[in-house]
Amino acid sequence: MMARTGMMLLPLLATLQLSGCAASQSPSNVGVEGAEKKADTRLLEAGAAALQSHPPISALNAYLDGFHFYNGRQNAQMEAHHYCSVLSEELIQCVIYDGNVEDAKLMGVEYIISERLFNELPAAEKSLWHSHVHEVKSGQLIAPGIPQTAEHALMRKLVRTYGKTWHTWHTDQQKSLPLGVPQLMMGFTADGQVDPRMVEERDQRFGIDSAQKRRDRADIETPTVQPGADAWQKGKVFQIEDPTGAHVHH
Repeated sequence: MMARTGMMLLPLLATLQLSGCAASQSPSNVGVEGAEKKADTRLLEAGAAALQSHPPISALNAYLDGFHFYNGRQNAQMEAHHYCSVLSEELIQCVIYDGNVEDAKLMGVEYIISERLFNELPAAEKSLWHSHVHEVKSGQLIAPGIPQTAEHALMRKLVRTYGKTWHTWHTDQQKSLPLGVPQLMMGFTADGQVDPRMVEERDQRFGIDSAQKRRDRADIETPTVQPGADAWQKGKVFQIEDPTGAHVHH
């Protein structure tokens, strides 16, 4: 379990400064509603940036890119850009955007916990969480812009973690406002589930090869997924019903 193997994410992630991958920009999926910013608004922004501190934002020290799908709707898939901070050796929190550029839209959040903490959860709670084994081993989950050795070490830690993800702005549906209600997301657990064109497009944009990453990660142990995670595979699907009718996926 993670506590026994020494997750050591605090010192590890401290070395992985957010590079932003300026050469591999991923634009936002949608535009912005409302009038264009006025000069006084821009001035206020500049003043706030110069005078105010942003401790929670400054704590975001790792960038992960992967793929999610709506729980219960596996064909409704999207790329997710995670900006994460470490709260403890066994708990990470991430904000998720639909791109890695300045105007990227905040899509949701993901909480990542160790195997030990997951095993302590009540059964009903476990069904909301997904494993990261396949995401890591398949090469789908990447940490753009850092040395391969550092990424490999990070993935060795993440392979034993579990995530709970909620999306609040459904830009994959071309929603230019955060309409509807939050939706529970899941991660892929086997080959043949993710849209290969989506992965290929991501790989081309970042100049990487997911298939090569799969081969490079062959030495990472494949842990057993703990009972209760990825509950959708056993027909146990939870989703928040949307009374607004904003979601087009059924």
